[in-house]
Amino acid sequence: METYDVGSLPVPGDERRLEEGRRKYAKEGGEEAEYFERLVVSSFLDKIRCGIDLPNYPQFSDMISSFLEPLRGVRRKGEGYVLEEEPSLRPGEEVLPEVRALLRNSGELGEGRMKVCVTGPYTLASLFPGWDESLFTLLSRPLAELVSHNLPRGRGLRVELLSLDEPVFGVDDPRLDRGSEGREVLLKAWEEVLGAARRKGVRTSLHLHRTSDGLFWELQNLEVVESHVDDPLYSSPDTLRLLERKDKFLKVSVARTDFDLLVEGKVGTGEKVGEVWRGIREGRVRAEEYLEEEEEMGLRLRKAVEKFGERVVYAGPECGLRGFPTYESALECLRRVARAAKRWSP
Repeated sequence: METYDVGSLPVPGDERRLEEGRRKYAKEGGEEAEYFERLVVSSFLDKIRCGIDLPNYPQFSDMISSFLEPLRGVRRKGEGYVLEEEPSLRPGEEVLPEVRALLRNSGELGEGRMKVCVTGPYTLASLFPGWDESLFTLLSRPLAELVSHNLPRGRGLRVELLSLDEPVFGVDDPRLDRGSEGREVLLKAWEEVLGAARRKGVRTSLHLHRTSDGLFWELQNLEVVESHVDDPLYSSPDTLRLLERKDKFLKVSVARTDFDLLVEGKVGTGEKVGEVWRGIREGRVRAEEYLEEEEEMGLRLRKAVEKFGERVVYAGPECGLRGFPTYESALECLRRVARAAKRWSP
């Protein structure tokens, strides 16, 4: 059973310097850019050492601004964004800084395999107050172009999986009522972005937090679906039938990553959770003590394989590792996932 991670990690250093280096990386260079590059490369290698088969580029930056700031015609306003003209990729920003850093160091990384994640048009559109479903289309075009520039498949480091991340999809949204134009517009927008990967020979996945709205089953360019541990995707009696009928596959999320909930599961709610966080910050408590055990992850995977058989092709943690209190605890989660997949898969 192969494993991949969703992407994010706690920053193992100076977050301000890292963000400054990310902004300067492609154009200016300098000490901050070198700092950014070192952290990206070393963290990617850490994921490999943890046993992850298809590590995502280390995603230290915000998943919204990382994909809206490279767009011409988009301006930040307060907590959201406004569209001043049809969005397009700015020249020189076609390759994500993280991907660029890994490619520049492909000699050190060797014949590696990796995953690239891109925030989807629906989630990005949620940051534009007052816009209708036409924004899905406007955003999908530069996103598809971005995808096509970030999927190296030659010798050395190569991308084998593109994940379209739509964490806010599935909430109540009248634009997506059944029979509405918005559903068809979003479906076409998704197809455009995923199609850019398929044309490059790269496998595609859709990362969701909830699957109550089954629109994604209609995607022709989608191969792999994933959601969070307790999502009905992994328990519904309809899932196997849909996987077979639509010829799709599953990534099973085997590890919970909401750290507060992990702590609550061991000490209860309220002030006790705060006490654990204080203990971790002060170095008196190890965050790793509150992670799920490898056996629990393995049993979760085994149950899914027994239910869905060969339709399960990947395992991994939920998203949200950036919310872990320490970098080492996030890596330990990845280690346990990797060991569980190797030990408990058929």
